Amino acid sequence: MNGTVELPIWALTLILGFAGVTFASHFLFPSVRWFFRKRLQRAVERVNKRLDRPIEFFKLARRQDMIVRLSYDSKVLEAVSDHAAEAGVPGEVAFEEARSYAREIVPGFSATLYFGVAIRVTRWLSRGLYRVRIGKVDASLGQIDPNATVIFVMNHRSNMDYVLVTWLVSNRAAISYAVGEWARIWPLSRLIRAMGAYFIRRGSRNTLYRRVLARYVQMATADGTTQAIFPEGGLSLDGRVGPAKMGLLSYIAAGYEPNGRDVLFVPVGLAYDRVLEDRILADAAMAGTRQFRAKPLAMITFSAKILWRILRRRFKGFGTAAASFGPPVSLRAFYASSEDTTTEALAARLMAEITRAVPVLSVPLVAAALVQKPQSRADLTTIVTTLSAALIARGATMKLPPLGLQASIDEALPPLIRRGLIGEDLVIAPDAEPVIAYYAASVQQFLTTESDKLTVS
Repeated sequence: MNGTVELPIWALTLILGFAGVTFASHFLFPSVRWFFRKRLQRAVERVNKRLDRPIEFFKLARRQDMIVRLSYDSKVLEAVSDHAAEAGVPGEVAFEEARSYAREIVPGFSATLYFGVAIRVTRWLSRGLYRVRIGKVDASLGQIDPNATVIFVMNHRSNMDYVLVTWLVSNRAAISYAVGEWARIWPLSRLIRAMGAYFIRRGSRNTLYRRVLARYVQMATADGTTQAIFPEGGLSLDGRVGPAKMGLLSYIAAGYEPNGRDVLFVPVGLAYDRVLEDRILADAAMAGTRQFRAKPLAMITFSAKILWRILRRRFKGFGTAAASFGPPVSLRAFYASSEDTTTEALAARLMAEITRAVPVLSVPLVAAALVQKPQSRADLTTIVTTLSAALIARGATMKLPPLGLQASIDEALPPLIRRGLIGEDLVIAPDAEPVIAYYAASVQQFLTTESDKLTVS
């Protein structure tokens, strides 16, 4: 027992290494995880005290646990069985495919990253690029059932939408976004996943994938997770609020249980004096395709210039960005009171509420006047006055300078002229007509139907 054993240094190193790993995994790591878990719980408790809607357990659960829960859900297993039969593959292969989809979809929310980093960054970016204004907040939003699941439904004008809304509702809730494949680029994907967002393949025709995604959305909704979705399914190419895609809305409607939580859709209307992607979107609309021809180098150069100007305090901003929050639409009340309770009818109702919520800003208002080809500044003022009166009569939310319409014109014209979209004589540059029409569309949509355009003689 007291004999000496000689070992090579490499063998001794391996033994000590394995012993160290074993000790850490059995004694050290659990203690460290317990320490940080307790700190995280205390941090979440502090955050929840100031939120109108506390962070849900569904969002705080370990990501691996949620992947297992989703993978072994009875409806997902049913989808696996159907897929195996249809594709003629073994059940194990179909299950592994479903589990890979679950790993792809399920986020890994970090309260520390969300409230410690993301909120600060979104506030800095929003305030740095725009004058942020709240257009209107419906009074009934202060009386929302605390047990209901809240889903913000928004028009999609810019990728800034994610940044702006995350900050604006940061004192109410932590939002879980549905984001497209554009965000799956590393390391951006890690950051977005840690903020509670889940990825979706918007154009996927894979039935198994769609059923796994549907079940995740239904589970999150049933557990009360506050979400934000863009029903249009992508950025607006023409500046209007477009029709809704049925995907996520159909999943939510199909999973709704009348005896369970109510689902409250909160319409959010977003508007900008300048949409950063306006030329890209207008070009895509002209080409009739959603394949945006963005140039990475040009985007990086543009961002670097703006950041440099911000840091040197020489950046005047891109004007106003505004959000309005309309009256919530209760899914329970919709089913109880509507004659047409199809998902299409629900989508039409939500998109109408979103359209009504979009605020009117100076640049879109002046753009709507410019497309009528004013001959002088006085003519422009007359058209803007007429448009404004018509908008107010229709209940539009006007977020214009407090000094009046002339101040709106004086605010809107200089950036349009600097960008070369119009000349000093108010004539629209030939290559800028799609961009001016893009901004004018949100005002025209609010005022008229497709067959009835407001004009000023």
